[in-house]
Amino acid sequence: MKPAESKKKLLTRIKRAQGQVAAIHRMLDEDAACTDVLLQISAVQGALNKAGQDLLSNHIQNCLNEAFDDANAEAKTEKMAKLLNIFEKYTHIGGRS
Repeated sequence: MKPAESKKKLLTRIKRAQGQVAAIHRMLDEDAACTDVLLQISAVQGALNKAGQDLLSNHIQNCLNEAFDDANAEAKTEKMAKLLNIFEKYTHIGGRS
């Protein structure tokens, strides 16, 4: 996917999540049922998780292309280390907490 398309898709997801958060605020103001609010919170979490997955996927693809295109072994190692660090932080994998 082209960067402009990825950005547009990501912004659409974030705007949708903003709308869902606003709906949660209204629901709380109106004393909506806790179960309804929890379902809406779950929907927001899902939307943000998907946005994060898409962004991480695009970042990995771009970083890998840059790393493979770079002839300097040290630069490749540095780019891969940064990529792994981001992946570990985002996914909470790799022994870090």
